[in-house]
Amino acid sequence: MKWGVIGTGNMGEILIDSWMSSHVIEENNLYITNRTINKAYSIKERYPSVHVCEDVYHLVEKVDIIYICVKPLEIHPLLVGLYGSLRKDQCIVSITSPYSVARLESLVPCQVARMIPSITNRALSGVTLASFGEQITKEMKAYLLQSSRIYSTPKIIEDNITRMASDIVSCGPAFFGYLAEQFIEAATYETDINKKMATNLTEKMFIGFGKLLEDGHYTLPELIEKVCVKGGVTGEGIKAMDQDIGELFHNLIQATHAKYQEDIDKVNNQMLGG
Repeated sequence: MKWGVIGTGNMGEILIDSWMSSHVIEENNLYITNRTINKAYSIKERYPSVHVCEDVYHLVEKVDIIYICVKPLEIHPLLVGLYGSLRKDQCIVSITSPYSVARLESLVPCQVARMIPSITNRALSGVTLASFGEQITKEMKAYLLQSSRIYSTPKIIEDNITRMASDIVSCGPAFFGYLAEQFIEAATYETDINKKMATNLTEKMFIGFGKLLEDGHYTLPELIEKVCVKGGVTGEGIKAMDQDIGELFHNLIQATHAKYQEDIDKVNNQMLGG
């Protein structure tokens, strides 16, 4: 099959790099375009056989699967414009959470899926969150799932947990990366360790931490129990965290969900002509 990508910003580029690294698709079967076309050509510099389409309609004409990697408010006008060019056997794949598959199906005459990626896919790891429309064929659904298994772990989700699942899978690396940065800053302020050393040690810790979980040595509670020896230093650190963490993660989830609802409301208003 031939794949297309409309939008080669951060996540579009991460997906393309993931696909090329995992060889899920050959370069000459990938067609890409972007509003700022130079961004697409910069990707072609790395993958010379990838096709850059300066016209979105030309891309749609050439491919079987169309990944929509643009901002939420750009999706409606894009799909309205493409409606007459889409074939029933094609599949639109959105990577953004505010658009449900039901809403996408109302805008196009073809098959629909939502496949929300993570930056961890760039390391051929992490999760892809998958949802499928009513009109998608068993063959297309199986193809998308099997393809995503080559560079990630696909998880089929219901619409009601889309935002929370995205918080964990897609936003999680940034959230925990931010916490790690704060840990490093505190370490360099409170002790004699320099930032370069603290950063290196933290990064190596994260890599080892992930391997412990990936290889099934411990669950998260087991890992804490193993490190947190009774009366030891780690235990004192956990106590300090327990006292100060408060409503941090509750507030975080409330903030992301409030933004999610705001985006949905904007999409609703746009579709209603508001």
